[in-house]
Amino acid sequence: QVLVVESGGGLVQAGGSLRLSCTASESIVSINSMGWFRQAPGKQRELVASITSNDSTDYADSVKGRFTISGDNAKNTVYLQMNSLKPEDTAVYYCNTRSRWFTYWGQGTQVTVSS
Repeated sequence: QVLVVESGGGLVQAGGSLRLSCTASESIVSINSMGWFRQAPGKQRELVASITSNDSTDYADSVKGRFTISGDNAKNTVYLQMNSLKPEDTAVYYCNTRSRWFTYWGQGTQVTVSS
């Protein structure tokens, strides 16, 4: 059973925009936060942005001012609006959902930014 589903990745030119979506199964209850991590080839997975159930947000320094995370608690859904994309944003983006008891990961969606 797939519990976390991502969508919205793709290929875009530098300076362009993409919007990622992530929906967690309604079977996941007591969600504390949802967020996005990314992993580029040969690099460790890193936090991009996260949002808590009371709408507190956190961003990696490298994306501040360019990316915006938002959420819909009623739908267990989180969005990542990515603007002014750079080639160094190229990575597989993973949705992370933290409940009171467990952490869930999506399968990942590829974002490729061409120069």
